[in-house]
Amino acid sequence: MLKYFSAFEIFFEENLPRLFSHFQTNNLTPDLYLIDWIFTLYSKSLPLDVACRVWDVFCRDGEESLFRTGLGILRLFEDVLLQMDFIHIAQFLTRLPEDLQSHTLFNAMANTHMISRNRRWAQVFSALMKDGNKDMEKNTSPALRS
Repeated sequence: MLKYFSAFEIFFEENLPRLFSHFQTNNLTPDLYLIDWIFTLYSKSLPLDVACRVWDVFCRDGEESLFRTGLGILRLFEDVLLQMDFIHIAQFLTRLPEDLQSHTLFNAMANTHMISRNRRWAQVFSALMKDGNKDMEKNTSPALRS
């Protein structure tokens, strides 16, 4: 899961640099909100009708869409989140406004670029996995590698 967080942060920083910096200043890491979003497929934090639309896109486009949704949420509420501290951000991201409309979220998602240094989500994630495997080979005994 850590590799997913790393990939998410790459796209977060590129798409929303001011908010990314604000989150870092407040020590707000993706594991504090992204785990809940991804593991529940947004059903706990989004209104059910919006979550159902997210599920449809996930079935069509795969895991990248879940992270694009997360970035879309952050983009949509960027101005509000920039005014909040750690506790208020964490609370807000746990339960998003009930009046959130799917077309508003999907417009924010459409404005989210999932290309980093000419690499798409899958390529960035794959590179992180390869780097992680190299680190694991360096840090474990030969008996644990097999």
